[in-house]
Amino acid sequence: MDLGLKGRWALVCAASKGLGRGCAEALAGEGANVVITARGEDDLLATAAALKAAHPAVEVLAVVGDIATPEGRAAALAACPRVDILVNNAGGPPPGDFRDWDRAQWIAALEANMLAPIELIKATVDGMAARGFGRVVNITSGAVKAPIDVLGLSNGARSGLTGFVAGLARQPRLAGANVTINNLLPGAFDTERLRKTLAAGAAEAGLDADAVAAKRRAAIPAQRFGSAAEFGAVCAMLCSAQAGYLTGQNILLDGGNYPGTF
Repeated sequence: MDLGLKGRWALVCAASKGLGRGCAEALAGEGANVVITARGEDDLLATAAALKAAHPAVEVLAVVGDIATPEGRAAALAACPRVDILVNNAGGPPPGDFRDWDRAQWIAALEANMLAPIELIKATVDGMAARGFGRVVNITSGAVKAPIDVLGLSNGARSGLTGFVAGLARQPRLAGANVTINNLLPGAFDTERLRKTLAAGAAEAGLDADAVAAKRRAAIPAQRFGSAAEFGAVCAMLCSAQAGYLTGQNILLDGGNYPGTF
């Protein structure tokens, strides 16, 4: 199926690796031009080079910066001729006990995982509406639907974004202008972040990292971790021309791990 994305411009945040990169690869594969951002210059430039090599017909621009800062957002937006597709993404805050978190840590979590996405949405959706096409995909977390006690910073910030999007996505001047806003909730995906998290947990418990990973996989009905490529493919589907009637939704990709009906 042709997703109708050829010639569109996509801004993909935190796209040097992991799920963000998976989304950028999928969009470029569908013919969309991409502006990718990340804080780490080496990984970002390597990803940009790989995307250009794999998809020579599309434009790939790399912008080094922290999307959680006004300067980082301004640089990313300035590099994109127009934003038809916005993929909001940022690394999650660290786990821990809420008793140990001070105000600065809460503000940092909110800046990265709630306020930065809202600022980028604010900067782009009216232009999308004026052109009659727009897709916003916010990469949040499966913990929004099934909170994890040690991820309180992430639970709080991402749930705040989810509540905000629930109202905004249903504004007729956006939904009625073919602008959709949806959230993509990953469960356990085989990324560098997951591997580091599992290794750290195993070391703290004095266990073998491979055994810990195997146990985690066995607890997932799909019996495996997800891949960045399949995550990106779902993101591209949400951004497609055919997805104009899908908005304000939380799409959970977790291999069936969430046990609820709703």
